[in-house]
Amino acid sequence: MCLAIPVKITRLLDGDRALASVGGIIREISIALVDDVSVGDYVILHVGYALSKLDEAEAERTLAMMGDVGLMEAHDEIRG
Repeated sequence: MCLAIPVKITRLLDGDRALASVGGIIREISIALVDDVSVGDYVILHVGYALSKLDEAEAERTLAMMGDVGLMEAHDEIRG
């Protein structure tokens, strides 16, 4: 099963890379496939690549639903 999740961009790096946070975990990801990404934006992440931008309200709803089914045990940390 493949899963893409909303993550929040916390820092832009050189070369189409960024740091993204979800559940208190920060990962380096590729933003090469998405235009105009800024710190604070939410993106859909799949296997290390941001696929598209997502508005904050939709990201929060998705993360809450994932938390409800046990996929995101640290949902409250994501909101920070």
